Amino acid sequence: MATDKAYKVLAIAQGISNNKAKGLIDRGLVYVEDKKIKIARAEIHIDTIFRIEYPDDIEILYQDENIIAINKPAQVDSYDIQDSIEGAELLHRLDRDTSGVLLLGKNKEFIQQAINEFKNRRVEKHYLAWVEGIIYEEVEIDEPIFTIKKGKAFSMIDKVRGKKAYTLVKPEEIQGKKSKVNIEITTGRTHQIRVHLASIGHPIIGDEQYGSRTQAKRVLLHSSKMKILDYEFNAREPKEIRQYK
Repeated sequence: MATDKAYKVLAIAQGISNNKAKGLIDRGLVYVEDKKIKIARAEIHIDTIFRIEYPDDIEILYQDENIIAINKPAQVDSYDIQDSIEGAELLHRLDRDTSGVLLLGKNKEFIQQAINEFKNRRVEKHYLAWVEGIIYEEVEIDEPIFTIKKGKAFSMIDKVRGKKAYTLVKPEEIQGKKSKVNIEITTGRTHQIRVHLASIGHPIIGDEQYGSRTQAKRVLLHSSKMKILDYEFNAREPKEIRQYK
């Protein structure tokens, strides 16, 4: 049976340009049945039937003259959201696959004030995740993290080169050999939660980069609540986390 590169087959099937098709695959939005297409140039049968899962519309949780809080969909880059909101600047970032509370500042004075809060670890950051294995009790992880940022960022525990990182994990629910956990972090290292959970043998479900063997449509990590200065923002769980079993 004839084959061609995945992005070309997708472009013909959807009636879109090759560049747009490649972009959809690179963003992790293209599936064949329940399997994500990861390599745009992979050879694939020309009669393949695709499914494209576009992210949800971006929901504004709150805004005033200083700040705008977004409920970021998974599979959307934080910088793409910044670019779509004129005059707003990211106060922090979430990984592409992480959903939930994302904050942007709207004036220079407030942005500087907020950045100082992050630097001085006065921002409360709460997350929800489904992880592999059973977590029965609270776990504190304070292993230092070192990040290599050439190409795709990758972080690791490194007691010599690593920067201080603290993660508190609390169990919420157990389903079979999987656990739903609440997470609080006081630092914000690259991939901190993902690396810390993997380091104790409980990688986040869907996080193949850090050792998850359970397939999912995304990394099941969600920023559920943030407190900064006099503000508090909460983002409801997306269905793939709320209904995961």
